Amino acid sequence: MIYLDNAATTRMSPEAAGAMIPFLTEQYGNPSSVYQLARKSREAIRRSRECISKMLGAAPEEIIFTSGGTESDNWALTAAFEACKEKGNHIITSRIEHPAVLRTCEYLERVRGARITWLDVDACGRIDPAQAEAAICPETILLSVMFANNEVGTLQPVAELGAMARGRGILFHTDAVQAFGHLPISVDELGIDMLSASGHKFHGPKGCGFLYLRKGSGIGALLHGGGQEFNRRAGTENVPGIVAMGVAAEQAAEAMEERIASETALRDYFAERVLQEIPDVSCNGHPKLRLPNNISCTFHGLSAESILIMLDLQGICASGGSACSSGSIDPSHVMLAMGRPREEAFGTVRFTISHETTREELDRTIETLKMIVGRLRKNLPGVER
Repeated sequence: MIYLDNAATTRMSPEAAGAMIPFLTEQYGNPSSVYQLARKSREAIRRSRECISKMLGAAPEEIIFTSGGTESDNWALTAAFEACKEKGNHIITSRIEHPAVLRTCEYLERVRGARITWLDVDACGRIDPAQAEAAICPETILLSVMFANNEVGTLQPVAELGAMARGRGILFHTDAVQAFGHLPISVDELGIDMLSASGHKFHGPKGCGFLYLRKGSGIGALLHGGGQEFNRRAGTENVPGIVAMGVAAEQAAEAMEERIASETALRDYFAERVLQEIPDVSCNGHPKLRLPNNISCTFHGLSAESILIMLDLQGICASGGSACSSGSIDPSHVMLAMGRPREEAFGTVRFTISHETTREELDRTIETLKMIVGRLRKNLPGVER
């Protein structure tokens, strides 16, 4: 099998998987208890929290463990709206956000009376900070823009947005699910007040993530009950998941420069060969300001679904866009927001690599794509057989 869908999920590293086992078997103590068995669980959570906070340049108590990116996004937006409702009800976000942000904003608008401004993006999928600044009004309470797009890989101008929000007294949230563990992030340098991340996107476990909450942001608790997670999220912690995520985060931090270099080289190699060797293909997203592991290709006149099925038959895993939209018959909202016609959106395939991907795997994928595209184009109406 060749796995090229790392934006959907990554293979958990052997070290992260191994770190879970003791806390599923011998070290099963509840971290809120007082005896030695419990203290070992509590200490393991502390180590993971310190590792993640160090990567962000944050204080350990600003890291709150959650079930993943969707929970973190929902919490950040709904809690910010509640905390700031006396000031106003206006939220600014972009049209290419992950559904966890889009659907939450729609809920706040429909049920809670929020007013949402949806920022446009250019043909590369990048917002214009000037448009965001022009949208700010006295009632604006929150700016939420993703760090990197999950479908086309484009990086957003986070530093400019953070400085803008801080200068206007507005909370700034970024969905960094695709970026944390893959790119260096400093919450202070970038002016970030809230940041969402998910363990399974950087070789940790599924069902475990975190929300960075800056001190003094005024964000309330998500769950009420016990005093876990600094009284922010009650309930017994997912100790095995938190431990494994901490190990994966530590590995990502130690190897980040090397992984960025190797993934970028493989990404560019793959994209260049596809463009040179397969007719009527274009690549999406910003050519330079992008994730090191993302290649989004539009195969003009063809269906991504057909390509993906035929790739799967050859043992190659890729995606038509966001894994969170699997089974949807609607075209990619990201591609449409970038001004692409529906037929191009339906013909777009996302390939996302990791540090485990080899050039030989990409070579085999390219040869397989050439065969698939050639076969599909022979069957197009009007093509002689």
